[in-house]
Amino acid sequence: MRLLASELACIRGGRQVFHNLSFTLAAGNTLVVTGPNGAGKSSLLRLVAGLVHPAAGRLALEGGNSELSIGEQAHYLGHQDALKTALSVQENLAFWVGFLGAGKVGAALAAVGLDALAALPGLYLSAGQRRRLSLARLVAVERPIWLLDEPTSALDVAAQGLLADLMRTHLTGGGLILAATHGPLGLEAAQELKLGATR
Repeated sequence: MRLLASELACIRGGRQVFHNLSFTLAAGNTLVVTGPNGAGKSSLLRLVAGLVHPAAGRLALEGGNSELSIGEQAHYLGHQDALKTALSVQENLAFWVGFLGAGKVGAALAAVGLDALAALPGLYLSAGQRRRLSLARLVAVERPIWLLDEPTSALDVAAQGLLADLMRTHLTGGGLILAATHGPLGLEAAQELKLGATR
């Protein structure tokens, strides 16, 4: 499987964020997108997820399911942790599993260390716990592409190590990771895509 971007351009709010952007990301690999604030890191992830349309260029997934869009074969983890505070940890993840497709709620909560908090309302989660609940979606429903926007945000050192382990497992299984970050992810062989300063 390969994710191919050819001469992509993105315009947001009437401003060209980036143009002539090309890359290839093969199964089992990570592409880390870096650059200053406003360079288009989040916009690129949203474009791949299908939430933003490219102004120019082409995006293709070789070896994927031809009946599904690229976005339907990807997990998008944005800046904000989407959860309903009145629902329990387990109910929040069950909602996302129902929305995204069949998956394993209990095993995913255990994978991110939240199984003991399954009955706790989301209102009482710390920022780091909320982030781990968002990460549980990646584990609960299998999708080949992970689009991660500042995934280590609010995570302590132990949770960052847990995330790195989850990413390695995903890559070993043939997954792809496109991550926008200002800091290290703990992956040894990640490729880097540097986006330029805003104009």
